[in-house]
Amino acid sequence: MTINEIAQLAGVSRATVSRYLNNGYVSADKKERIKKVIDETGYKPSTFAQTLRSKKTNYIGVIIPKINSDSIGRMVAGITNVLSDNNYQLLLACTNNNASEELKYLNLFKENQVDGIILLGTVFTKEHIKTLSSYQVPIVILGQSLEGFSCIYSNDYMAAYSLGEKLAKTSNNTGMIFVTKKDKAVGFNRRKGFIDAFKANHKNINQKQIIETAFTLEAGYDACKKLFTDNPDLDTLICATDTIASGAIKYLREIGKKIPEDVQISGFGDSAFSRVSYPSLTTVHFYYEEAGQKASTLLLRKINNKDEEISDTYELDYSLEIRESTRTN
Repeated sequence: MTINEIAQLAGVSRATVSRYLNNGYVSADKKERIKKVIDETGYKPSTFAQTLRSKKTNYIGVIIPKINSDSIGRMVAGITNVLSDNNYQLLLACTNNNASEELKYLNLFKENQVDGIILLGTVFTKEHIKTLSSYQVPIVILGQSLEGFSCIYSNDYMAAYSLGEKLAKTSNNTGMIFVTKKDKAVGFNRRKGFIDAFKANHKNINQKQIIETAFTLEAGYDACKKLFTDNPDLDTLICATDTIASGAIKYLREIGKKIPEDVQISGFGDSAFSRVSYPSLTTVHFYYEEAGQKASTLLLRKINNKDEEISDTYELDYSLEIRESTRTN
């Protein structure tokens, strides 16, 4: 079935059918006749041809650092809800926390003409910034703050500082399991927030009792083992994420440490694990689904207003979830 055949069956010109398919003006009578023919014949216009005419694909590229993350899953859910409501489809790329993979997908989406990009970045190199700056389609960065780009992020420093103030009051010997400082939000800002809060409460965290690891449960387990082998008298353990904390808890149980009596422990992210673990995990709640919704809403605004300079940045709120894994006195 072609446009010419639709026009002949509806008794209108080819140009009228074309206007109808592209949401142009068509009189009510002709619109009804064309619709009737399309419904009866099951005609579907060529997506490729529509893309050529409109210069839009209705695809959004979303680049994430890992797939098995509660926080990222909630952000992607928020993104998907908004995109689906606006007839956009999501193309998901997972980088496994590999910076070169991020660059590969950024270039791949650039070549395949998506309408926009949402990047859940972790580490931004000079090459990242160069690639992002060369993009002609709108970009929103989610979870990090990068100068010169539209960003949706949480105040990791203040969230960590707020939790650190509470933990410092019941801590005498503290260890930390964190990720690389190259990750500004999780590795640098959260770490600095905790350290500054302890200093404000006249407590110091020995740099030798801070260990860097990856974002996995297994990495948390191994890091905790090393930390407590070298420092068996630690009474407080601060973890960069709930996932890392879950691995640490597993090891602490194996060596007979009681939580929180012997060791109090905290995470970050308010994952499902933090709520169902025993004891329940003290953590920080971020509004991840709302962050995803805001990121996709901002991106669509940028797509639909290309002539308008839009580079908004939103800082989202947080809340402390003080639970059973930390001491109160």
